[in-house]
Amino acid sequence: MRVLTIMAEQALWTADEVVAATGGTLHGRVSQPLNAVSIDSRSISPGDIFVAIRGDVHDGHKFVVSALKAGAGLAVVSRATDEMKAAGPLLEVAEDPLRGLENMGRASRARCHGRIIGVTGSVGKTSTKEMLRVALSASGQTHASASSFNNHWGVPLTLARMPRETAFGVFEIGMNHAGEIIPLVGMVRPHVAIITTIAASHLGHFASLDGIADAKAEIFTGVVPGGHAVISRDTPYFERLATAARAAGVSNIVSFGKSAEADVRIERVALHPDCCCVTADVMGEKLIYKLGVPGEHMAVNSLAVLAALKLSGADLARGALALATAQPAKGRGVREHLAIAGGELLLIDESYNANPASVRAALALLATAKVGAVGRRIAVLGDMLELGDHGPVLHAELLEAMDAAKVDVLYAAGPLMANLWARVPAVKRGAHAATSDGIRDALLAGLRAGDAVMVKGSLGSRMGPLVEAIRAAHPPLVKET
Repeated sequence: MRVLTIMAEQALWTADEVVAATGGTLHGRVSQPLNAVSIDSRSISPGDIFVAIRGDVHDGHKFVVSALKAGAGLAVVSRATDEMKAAGPLLEVAEDPLRGLENMGRASRARCHGRIIGVTGSVGKTSTKEMLRVALSASGQTHASASSFNNHWGVPLTLARMPRETAFGVFEIGMNHAGEIIPLVGMVRPHVAIITTIAASHLGHFASLDGIADAKAEIFTGVVPGGHAVISRDTPYFERLATAARAAGVSNIVSFGKSAEADVRIERVALHPDCCCVTADVMGEKLIYKLGVPGEHMAVNSLAVLAALKLSGADLARGALALATAQPAKGRGVREHLAIAGGELLLIDESYNANPASVRAALALLATAKVGAVGRRIAVLGDMLELGDHGPVLHAELLEAMDAAKVDVLYAAGPLMANLWARVPAVKRGAHAATSDGIRDALLAGLRAGDAVMVKGSLGSRMGPLVEAIRAAHPPLVKET
């Protein structure tokens, strides 16, 4: 009996806690510790709570039986059939199981005594979140969103997964439309809310950048009393965002950036192909640190990380030291040296998503890449989506960033990228097609030793398969040690 008590104390959830959080009805007996929460039946491990949410494509109720047979300790459902009951314990909730997941998230947040940080912004949310994960882990147990779990199901899922002993929680909060952040940040209730920057992302859903700034500023509505707002001083929307923070009751505002007026500012940055060396002033405290990811935009976002560390009571020096181990998130600048006939090829995977600001940042990173004696800088760009009527012009305007990055060859995919393609001199044209698949063969045939190739585009442009095709054709380079 004592062993069972210890197991219950260490479990992420007990059955009683889930029932209390959701107000549901339990069918059957939970006989194992509930140590995780999942909405994907394909990734079930023994003891997981499977929440059968209704997605855009699939209804999770179709997979309840298979999840329980795979070892799930409990399934949260809106209707408990006899077949489901025979497969294992069920928690039947009156509403959509997503509401049950949200209530679990709120209960998890309520029992947490750690410091909570929320991150939003048009660009850099995930990278900043990952840097926070690394830096805060130097001071205590840190829980953070997986991947880009920043939407209506990702945020409550991340909350429901948060261990009760968490010292620091980091939550990425995204949006496509006005009003979407308010309910999410209402669940997270951060002590520190970060806005990385404002840029033309999802511009097709807003009349202007002003609307995007106002939508991002919704993050301040959930900040706990006495909490802090951390805002980029480099964005022209700083005063608008600061005003929104004060209107939401957040009077403690800390700015970061390259601006001399920033509370946390860069004094010097040395940019290298695979890292940055930064000298920063953090609210009067000077720090010199190495950042394990390249790019000036990453160095600037690391300032928001340092601000959050200081405001959360974490060890600033240890956190800054830990940033040397930070690595790019998947599809956000991961660099790989691949073998190719006659030498090697540098692949920079930026394929996760794209908007004008992030494409410019990726091109700036490509500019720092070392190429071989006859190597070239190659940009492989797919359409930036959700830009509305602004799309054609915003694509065409990328030419200046390409030229600044000294791009030698462009491969372009999508009808919107045709606007950039039309401005590129013939000598720099690799191939253009309506889809990413349409440029695949030409791209693979055009690569040679010494090249540095960067791939970027919106998720809907399907640039990821091009990255995989390059990897499949050219194995990782094994260097002698």
